[in-house]
Amino acid sequence: MRPSFAIVPVAVATMVAVLAWNPPLLFAGEIGHFNPGVVNIRDYVMPEPGFYGALYNYYYTTGQLNGRNGNAAESVTLPANRQPGRPSVTLRLNVDVDLYAVAPTLMWVSNWKPLGARYAAYVVPTFANTSLGAALSEETGHGVNPSTSSYGIGDMYVQPLWLDWTLEHFDFALGAGFYAPTGKYDVHNVSEPRIPPIKVEAASNIGFGFWTEQTQVSGAWYPWAHKGTAVVLAVTHEVNGKKEDFDLTPGQNLTFNWGVSQYLPLDPDKTLLLEVGPAGYDTWQVSHDTGSDAATPNVLDQVHAAGGQLGLTYVPWGALLNFHAFQEFAAQNRFQGEVFGLNLAKKF
Repeated sequence: MRPSFAIVPVAVATMVAVLAWNPPLLFAGEIGHFNPGVVNIRDYVMPEPGFYGALYNYYYTTGQLNGRNGNAAESVTLPANRQPGRPSVTLRLNVDVDLYAVAPTLMWVSNWKPLGARYAAYVVPTFANTSLGAALSEETGHGVNPSTSSYGIGDMYVQPLWLDWTLEHFDFALGAGFYAPTGKYDVHNVSEPRIPPIKVEAASNIGFGFWTEQTQVSGAWYPWAHKGTAVVLAVTHEVNGKKEDFDLTPGQNLTFNWGVSQYLPLDPDKTLLLEVGPAGYDTWQVSHDTGSDAATPNVLDQVHAAGGQLGLTYVPWGALLNFHAFQEFAAQNRFQGEVFGLNLAKKF
């Protein structure tokens, strides 16, 4: 029942570059490049040899920014100890964030068998509006919600190494790549009557302003040889570089993705398949932000989510369309919202 192809891989999560939101010295810490809510359940294992193209559409919405204790924050206080001689300032938050991003993806799966594994590589440029980055910058820096946004190039993910070992009932995959800071990035000084001047990221930023190395280990278990059912797990580790224009190196991140994919044939020839299944993710910051500009050097952020996927696969065309949605919960030191994705992919 398994079609002869699969969607392009998870590294499209570069799209989270549009979530590069925190102004140092203020409310929250940096988050990583990898976005676990972008790709489909089976994207963590390699498709058949060939060239693939995909278009990942990602939408994130939230009205909640959680503090370090996991509770929704209603205000933010700019500490006096960052500005000697000036009193602390408490600002009320008004969170209302909507983000849209798109990531076209190109992937090549070869016929090579290094170490007995199949080999593939891919590249993922991203494009996004800046409303999420602008919102957090404005929320934590001014206590107001911005009304402007732009659309442009985000950071790019490149994965030159992806190996997959395929057995009758299992797939095991190992990938390594990097995020390049190709997205729009700038800084400016905030100065208002109630706020001491402070350097922050520009509200129109799309990129993070730092490099990231990413390593991913994933696997799938197929209870039956036809592989119509797949239980998929993936662990992603990020090591971040120093942020441009700030004395700040974001901490490392670890993400766990899980999902169960079930194909259901919609015609006798099994050329049109319905795909359904639950999915979710858990992200933890596993080392502290470092540097004098670290906003919360003693706080480790985290977020969790659960949801599901619904899609169609047309085997003769090597094409598929998938929709998924996630509800985040138990977030600490970051936004907590809802995720929606509509993804298309085709083998050429």
